[in-house]
Amino acid sequence: MVSSERVFLSKGRKIAARCWNDPSLPPLLALHGWQDNAATFDRLALLLGDYHIVAMDFAGHGFSDWRAEGMRYHTLDHVDDVLAVVNQLGWTQFALMGHSMGAGIGTLLAGAMPERVSHFVMIDGLGPYTGTAEESPGILRTALLEWQEWAPRDERVFTTREIAVTARQRGFTPLSTQAAEILCSRSLHEVNGGFIWTMDRRVRHHSSLRLTESQVLAFLGAIEAPVLLIRAEKSFPVDPVIIDARLAAIQRVHTLTLPGGHHLHLDESPDAVAAAIRAFLSAAG
Repeated sequence: MVSSERVFLSKGRKIAARCWNDPSLPPLLALHGWQDNAATFDRLALLLGDYHIVAMDFAGHGFSDWRAEGMRYHTLDHVDDVLAVVNQLGWTQFALMGHSMGAGIGTLLAGAMPERVSHFVMIDGLGPYTGTAEESPGILRTALLEWQEWAPRDERVFTTREIAVTARQRGFTPLSTQAAEILCSRSLHEVNGGFIWTMDRRVRHHSSLRLTESQVLAFLGAIEAPVLLIRAEKSFPVDPVIIDARLAAIQRVHTLTLPGGHHLHLDESPDAVAAAIRAFLSAAG
């Protein structure tokens, strides 16, 4: 299946996207995880041929533009970009699929604008990270000090693509060579002497403010679409009390656990993930 590329604008900056299948098919917007890009859905998209899939690169990731000099990467700004993309696509309502950070950003959009989202698939993510009100001063202090000390510097140059792929395999979450190569197809830029990451290093900065758990529960409770949560058997450790409360807040939710790690949709279990999504969208539809 051949994919195509599209470019959208949000606040005057380019948002890149990879698209699959006929635009006349039911629309499905895909949101990737932190430090990933639209290629994270490459294997899954091949198995979801009944949907027109648009997977966008968040600002500072993949082929999308970076935020302006001096700006941070705030989660809520990503929500603005998502809305800009679907509006330019002309989608009044669409199915939404998000992995990890993408599931968190999707939660905010689906809760704030429930009339726009017909179905919501979360892949190893259930809303954004939170902080307590009491932690807020310390969270802001860390971000302020980090921002003061930050200065642009030359990017690391990998002399070969293979070295960069190996580095990606050993990143925040371990990946197979195949999965790392897929992500690197959209995260490397060739320069004199080798390759550099296309991702803006500011993406790694600490948040200056986080939503509280009660705020996230309110967003989850405002989602009107049916929700499918696909969890990985080897996912990150999470507080079961928080997970149970978040699941209880959602009006209509189905959960299942599939083999693999955090990138199970790209790495170990794309077939099983796709089968679950097809069944969910068909039944919910």
